[in-house]
Amino acid sequence: MVYHNLKALIKGIRACKTVADERALIKQESAAIRSSFREEDSYARHNNVAKLLYIHMLGSEAHFGQIECLKLVASPRFADKRLGYLGIMLLLDESQEVLTLVTNSLKNDMNHSNMYAVGLALCTFADIASEEMSRDLANEIEKLLGSSNTYIRKKAALCALRVVRKVPDLADHFIAKAKNLLADRNHGVLLTAITLVTEMCQIDPACLEEFRNAVPLLVRHLKSLVTTGYSPEHDVSGITDPFLQVKILRLLRLLGRGDEKASETMNDILAQVATNTDSTKNVGNSILYETVMTVLEIEADSGLRVMAINILGKFLSNRDNNIRYVALNTLNRVVSIDTNAVQRHRNIILDCLRDGDISIRRRALELSYALIDEKTVRLLIRELLAFLEVADDEFKLGMTTQICLAAERFAPTKRWHIDTVLRVLKLAGNFVREEILSAFIRLVAHTPELQAYTSSKLYTSLCSDISQESLTLAATWVIGEYSDILLENGLVSEDQPKQVTDKELVDLLLSILDSPYANYLTRQFVLASVTKIASRSITSAAQQERIQNLLLSYTTSPELEIQQRAVEFASLFNLGETRVGVLERMPPPELKATVLGVVSENKPVGPLQASKDVDLIGDEIPSGVPTTGVNGHATAGPSNEDLLRDIFGSSEPSATPAATPAQPPKSTVQDILGLFDSTPAPVAASPPPQQAASSNASLFSAIEAASPPPPQQQPAAQPRLVAYPAYDKNELRVTLTPQASPTRPGVVDVLVRFQVTGGNVATGVNFQAAVPKSQQLQMHPMSNPDIQPGATETQRMRVQAPVGAGVRLRLRISYTLAGRAIQDQVDFNGFPPGLTGGS
Repeated sequence: MVYHNLKALIKGIRACKTVADERALIKQESAAIRSSFREEDSYARHNNVAKLLYIHMLGSEAHFGQIECLKLVASPRFADKRLGYLGIMLLLDESQEVLTLVTNSLKNDMNHSNMYAVGLALCTFADIASEEMSRDLANEIEKLLGSSNTYIRKKAALCALRVVRKVPDLADHFIAKAKNLLADRNHGVLLTAITLVTEMCQIDPACLEEFRNAVPLLVRHLKSLVTTGYSPEHDVSGITDPFLQVKILRLLRLLGRGDEKASETMNDILAQVATNTDSTKNVGNSILYETVMTVLEIEADSGLRVMAINILGKFLSNRDNNIRYVALNTLNRVVSIDTNAVQRHRNIILDCLRDGDISIRRRALELSYALIDEKTVRLLIRELLAFLEVADDEFKLGMTTQICLAAERFAPTKRWHIDTVLRVLKLAGNFVREEILSAFIRLVAHTPELQAYTSSKLYTSLCSDISQESLTLAATWVIGEYSDILLENGLVSEDQPKQVTDKELVDLLLSILDSPYANYLTRQFVLASVTKIASRSITSAAQQERIQNLLLSYTTSPELEIQQRAVEFASLFNLGETRVGVLERMPPPELKATVLGVVSENKPVGPLQASKDVDLIGDEIPSGVPTTGVNGHATAGPSNEDLLRDIFGSSEPSATPAATPAQPPKSTVQDILGLFDSTPAPVAASPPPQQAASSNASLFSAIEAASPPPPQQQPAAQPRLVAYPAYDKNELRVTLTPQASPTRPGVVDVLVRFQVTGGNVATGVNFQAAVPKSQQLQMHPMSNPDIQPGATETQRMRVQAPVGAGVRLRLRISYTLAGRAIQDQVDFNGFPPGLTGGS
């Protein structure tokens, strides 16, 4: 059946009950149209092309009708031209060779006396013009831009836009005409002209200078749109021609960028648009958004920028998720321009973290990261940690990385940094990158003052949760490395320290091996950790034997790496002192700067003990000056050998004799320098003194003024603490007050007291001490390096010696008195026997 017109064809296709019937009908009708084209019937051609275009819209082939469309365009009838141009726009594109045949028809119709025929030609050109066609018809387009008919000028401007995009070199042809169009009063012409000028400025920066003179004209246009009353012809939701306002704002943004004069001209109108536009409607919000973007890109004054950011802050309170998303996206781009202005909206941004829309939560997270600095790090990290607790898994990996990087860069103290990472490990330990974990371990290794605190916190956290992999790895490593500190100091708490036994430590680590969360890596860490615990002198023989049996049981493990570690660790138990040397504490890793050049290990330590003034992540409320911890070590500038040579007057470094094959291997934990043989002993240099009083209660706080010198020999059991004179000349008296505990044999705490006996002030006091190679010495900072007459300054140190051995010290003191530099050295062995325990 042949359908004589389009209406009949549509009815026939809709009557088909199956897809196969529809395809058969279209195939049949296409064959009939081909046959009709051969007859060259002009009336039938119009109907056939109309039916063919409908078939093309249904997705079937219609390319054989391209030439027939060209024939319709050449017809003098307007209806034929309209259908022919429609067919050309649908069936042709700029890459087809047939398009060259259309150029002449377009040129003829552009000069047609009927403006609607001209409009058809311009519409077709704007849709399909190729580079070659643009060059051929550019002059015709330029001529039509000066037409007296607004209908033609509007369409010609869009054709010029097509030419500029296809052939940027021809942009110069349209500059003069475009300037004239900017003064047009017709909204349609003005809209297309601004679109053309914007494109020209984006393609060719040289055009910017040509159009900067038009800024006052654009400002007048925008002002008339803002101040005009109701205009039914262009009104959209009570706002006059918002499309034209948006176009003007975008062009002003280009013209004002980098030009102070042009920016100053548009400052007032931008402020007027920002204050007069209704923000309760979506149309008004679109204008406000473009105003904000313009203000942020031109050379606007600071007040205008703050106002623009405040508008974005208002957007965040909008109920429309799209507007809030746009605001967050824009704030992310401008936060680097004016961070303080964005900080004012920090609370609203943080509220967006709890939004139901995942895209808004993601953008709010990115903006929160950008807002972190030295002043806001505590508040923002606390909020991010709260969000981390309830965040989706897809957020956690990025959040843990960003939180830890921010803490590494902006942490006020090492204590706060460690607390923050510990909190991250507890909340999302399964989503922590390896680099973050290694940076945390490096920080702990470089912070001896906090090793007791960190190991205590990790032990407590691991007892409550072993499901977080990174927490398990960090805790296992730290506990194994610093188990002696943990066993010696116990758990750090607000009240009284709670002791931990070696059995509890080993039980905890072995429970990890038997847990369902154990994997290949955690088992390796646990084996290394328990092996290190077994090598510590404070570990009992029963636990050492238990660990040895555990290692032997893993020597037949089917996992090659586990088996190799177990065999090697088990073999160390037969090497005596060598095992202790091999398994001693690792030296702190090399310091590394972050991407931003921050070395977090160089930050201040912060409080060393948990306090009631510390929140969940270690945000302490300043209540005093923190002091050095019990196991704190001072950082000395020169090396040990240089310091020893300086103290003992040696001009050459000491040499360690090579061991003969008959000698047993020497332990690496032994001091290589002795005090009373040919080589000097290691010296503990006094750390830099602290001006403020310690917040930790001093071990010797109950001691009053130094007592008179007692007889040289004292009984082993002392009923009270006694001060022994160590140095008394050059107007300076130094006394040593020892204290030993029966529960800790071999450990002697010594309080050093400094007093001036004359009327002069002793300044820059530097006190150093050395012990024999069989003993170890640890010193704390001096309370004040300047000693006033009548005042007493103190310094604490701890000596660890073999049980029953006598404590011997070589002391060196230097200071300035009445402008005279004094330096002296004495040997001291006046402590009573039995001070270190034993018989």
